[in-house]
Parts: sequence; structure tokens; C-alpha cells
Amino acid sequence: MKFEQYRISEEIKRSLEEQGFKRPTDIQYKAIPSILKGDDVLAIAQTGTGKTAAFAIPVLHLLQQQRRSRTKGEVKCLVMVPTRELAIQIAEVFKKLGKYTKVDIMGLFGGVEQEAQIKKLDKGVDVLIATPGRMFDLISQGHLDLSHVRTLILDEADHMLDLGFIRDIRDVIKHLPRQHQTLFFSATIDTEIKDIAYSIVRNPIRIQISPEDPVSKNVNHSVAYVEMDDKRFFLERLIREFPENKILVFVRTKVRAERVFAAMQRVGVPTLTMHGGKEQEDRLSVMNEFKKGDVKVLITTDVNARGIDIPNVDYVVNYDLPDEPENYVHRVGRTGRGIQKGQAVSFCSAEEKPVLEAIQAYLGKEIQVMKIDKNDYRETISFSEDIPNDNWQLLIDQHEKTLKENKRKKKKR
Repeated sequence: MKFEQYRISEEIKRSLEEQGFKRPTDIQYKAIPSILKGDDVLAIAQTGTGKTAAFAIPVLHLLQQQRRSRTKGEVKCLVMVPTRELAIQIAEVFKKLGKYTKVDIMGLFGGVEQEAQIKKLDKGVDVLIATPGRMFDLISQGHLDLSHVRTLILDEADHMLDLGFIRDIRDVIKHLPRQHQTLFFSATIDTEIKDIAYSIVRNPIRIQISPEDPVSKNVNHSVAYVEMDDKRFFLERLIREFPENKILVFVRTKVRAERVFAAMQRVGVPTLTMHGGKEQEDRLSVMNEFKKGDVKVLITTDVNARGIDIPNVDYVVNYDLPDEPENYVHRVGRTGRGIQKGQAVSFCSAEEKPVLEAIQAYLGKEIQVMKIDKNDYRETISFSEDIPNDNWQLLIDQHEKTLKENKRKKKKR
């Protein structure tokens, strides 16, 4: 079935055609009819399968059918999200799909001055995509009225609940009219989260796409055993060998992000860095620069692991393995999106092997190991401009000494 055959407005069909959307993805095909009928929906699908459009298309159509008048602070559709970046991205999707409609769309989040947000809210908006913090600030100040909301959407719902937003979600529901539609979208779900979901929705239509494999088949996975202090050399070599590829590098902490960024600067590799310690304006600027491809390497923390759609990411590099196996799924989901192919490369140090085992258990399969012999390892380190030619042999000798010590420790165990 093609989008042109759907019973949605011509204005939305025109936007879909402009953006090259011809046929719905599986999640869109299954979710759109139920949402148009007014059903509550609990949808679980892999990241990169088009979940945002799955709810944006029918919601835009339903809003077009409603009266146009709005009162001060009134909102008709509320989309709750865990991060500012996701709020911005979803607002962009709504605006693109609603380009030829008169539906008014707004992203609401902290980290920026609230005066402009208040001014826009005073006129009322049709779709509000919001993070909890700023939303509750403006509710308490009397600038936001949720009593007219007809549709509540929880996106990246598992992450919101994991972050402890369940109280915020329940508080929001108290502000909503008793009769409203609830759409619950997530890439992953477990028993606890499912129970919470069923407690806030009414007899939902459950839609689950490819539950047996949490990661897209478009992603090729590999892992390289690399000592912690040597990871920068392997990252540098990967970047230099694929200079035209867009590479997203994940590290554990914002301190690590800055250290890896500095290491790449020392060897003349242009990179960007983004994490929760940066100002919102800087984060938006970095994201736009990376999306456009002006700089092809972005070093980031898990702030960018959830829901963010960055076009044409060729490689996701797990410079540090994630603390939670589930976050591996969200990280590698930044590549191989839609019909595109992607590569996920992980660097695993000796101390991270238990984490790798947990990730493989979560995936239900082993990740292919990239075999690196002693000569390849040496070449990679000598390849780096960070090592003066007369000193790199000393570093390799130190590395081999560390490997021998690790082997001796294992034998003692």
C-alpha cells in the first residue's frame, strides 16, 4: 500500500511525496490506521524504522479536521520526550510533514531563554513537543494549559521511564482531560515498563515489529580487542582510512569525550564533540555542523544514543562500551537507518570483556571479532602522528609487556 492510497489530507500527501516517502515502513503501516481511529497504541519497534512519522502523519491529519481556534496556552497534542535534542528533531519532522497544513508546531525545552517560548504559547499551539522540566515550569507559571489535549504521545518511552520520569508522566495525566488518546512508542520494552505502560493507556492496540532482533539487519557488527590506552590510535587510523565517511564515536563520559577530542586535535584530525556539559546553543551548532557533513567525525556521550536521526552515518564506533547492554542497541541504531547499510565497530579493552559478554547475551548472538595480529597492532600505533618515530617502538614494547602481564595474571587465576 502506498501513502497516496491512505485517507489522509492532500497537504500531508504532498509533503510525503516531496520527501520521497512512497510506501510506509512496517511500524507506519501497522500504527497509522489505529491512530486515525482514535485507539490507544503501545508500539515497540527498532530504532531507525520510522516511528516518529508513524505518529506524526495521523496526528497531523486529525488536527487538520479539528476547529482552528485556540485559547491562551492551549495545546491539542502533547509529545513528551526525554532530551532536548529529541524534542528539536521531532519538531522538525512534524514541521516538514505539516509544511502545507496550518497546524502550529512548537518544541519546548530548557537551556534557552523562556520569553520567546512564553510568547508563542500565549497564542496556543496544536502540537507541543516538550521535555518535562521546562514544561512543568511553564505550567506552574500559568503559561501552559493541558486541559484541551486530545493526544498524549510518549516517545522513547522506555528511556523516559528509566530516567525516573514516571512521576512526571502521571502528573501530566492529571492535567489532561479524562478522554484523550495515548500513544506509547519505544525501541525496547521489558516487563516492568510494559506494566507501567498498561497502567496509563486504555486497552491499547499493541504493535511490535521484529521483537526477536533488537538491532536492524542493515548494521554489520564487529569488535576489536584494543587496550584502553591504545584506542585513540585505532580511532585515528579508522578515520584516516575512511576520510569521506561520517563517523559517530561514543564514549562513556563528557571528560572522555574531551580527551578523545584533544587526542584527535593533536594529530590534525578534525572532529566535533558533544555532551551534556555543553550549552544548548553549542550543542545545536555542533549537531547542525555534523548533519551537514562539514566535519565528518562527532565524539559524543549517550546523549546522542537515543532517537536522534543523523542522516548518512556510515560508522558508529563504540570507543568505550556502554555500561548498559541496551544502550548498545540505541547507539548502533544511529547507522543503518531505513534502507541504508551501516557499520558498528566496538573497541573492547581487557577490563571491558564482561561488558561485551553482557551485550552479546542481550543481542542473543556473538559479535564478529576483528583479528589483529601483532604486526597489525604495531602498524596501527606507528601509523599515528601522535607518536614521534623514535619513541613508538618503546610504546609497542610497553604494550607487549602489558599483554604478557595480563596473561600471567589469567594463569594465576
